[in-house]
Amino acid sequence: MSFYTVINCMDGRVQLPVINYLIKRFQVQYVDSITEPGPIRILSEDNDKETVASILKRLQISIERHNSKGVAIVGHYDCAGNPVAKDEQLKQLRKARSILKQNFPDLEPLMLWVDKNWQVHQVT
Repeated sequence: MSFYTVINCMDGRVQLPVINYLIKRFQVQYVDSITEPGPIRILSEDNDKETVASILKRLQISIERHNSKGVAIVGHYDCAGNPVAKDEQLKQLRKARSILKQNFPDLEPLMLWVDKNWQVHQVT
């Protein structure tokens, strides 16, 4: 069995496009999903320590128990949990990636953006 992990919004519109993208790109069988409303906001602001700790704990389980090949973090168009412009979300993505790297130095988190057509794009 092979796994990849995603930290994604709870918004159902982004779930399948992201899962399908990760399965195809990384040739994995399964995607472990860690969902919150606006997770890039939660991680980048780092104000809700309990939720941040929960996200990190779930990621650790996926890495240690499922030997996940990697982790992606996702921002998306029309996010109810993080209703800010794309430019702001891209800043949050970069900061959230930095938080993940601080806690998991061996990881290279992949940043993804899902547009208004529900297409997945890698952010560099």
